[in-house]
Amino acid sequence: MTAQPHENEHERRHEQHRHQHGHFPAPESSGAEFWDDRYRESDRIWSGNPNAALVREVEGLAPGRALDLGCGEGADAVWLARRGWRVTGTDISGVALARAAEHAAEAGVADRVDLQRHDLGESFPAGEFDLISACYLHSHGDMPRERILRTAAAAVAPGGTLLVVGHGGWAPWEENPHPGIHFPTPAEVVAQLELPEGRWEVLRCEEHERTQTAPDGRPGMRTDNTVKVRRLR
Repeated sequence: MTAQPHENEHERRHEQHRHQHGHFPAPESSGAEFWDDRYRESDRIWSGNPNAALVREVEGLAPGRALDLGCGEGADAVWLARRGWRVTGTDISGVALARAAEHAAEAGVADRVDLQRHDLGESFPAGEFDLISACYLHSHGDMPRERILRTAAAAVAPGGTLLVVGHGGWAPWEENPHPGIHFPTPAEVVAQLELPEGRWEVLRCEEHERTQTAPDGRPGMRTDNTVKVRRLR
């Protein structure tokens, strides 16, 4: 379920596919069915590059145990593993996880990446983590995103970091195909985490712009947001 930056021709074509068929599952389809079907439509739907926000926010952290929520085809998990992290990657799609396993093997880090299939609204990886990353964890329907992120915060080890990167709204060329979907602001994300006072430090809570290629091939600006918090104790 992880979205990646759109920086090459393959991604431009996939962005056009997304624009035509919608980014979110139809209400009548289960999340697992939708995402498995979507991944089967192409040999690869993401670029294979890590999310730029993850690279920017995590590059200076000492490696430890990481959890990648909605890991998709594994680009973020592999990037982390290459830098010494032991990574648990989880996704609702078994098709995506199979590709992530191949990606990790090709990169020589399969021994550092544990891939688990979870519907995060129903189950969550066990243990504590020094880093939990949730990049573009958006989905249509009943995915309880706020509850999932609170569960993630509870799984951060003392001294660890929770990184939440999300869209700030629809891309300017989209016509809001799902009016009921609300993209929370960074401040709303922090409030929804319900972090215990005195036990967390907010390191980043801001919007940022990035270039994304429109379906017609022209670059456009899109607003995303980043929340980065550290557990103190």
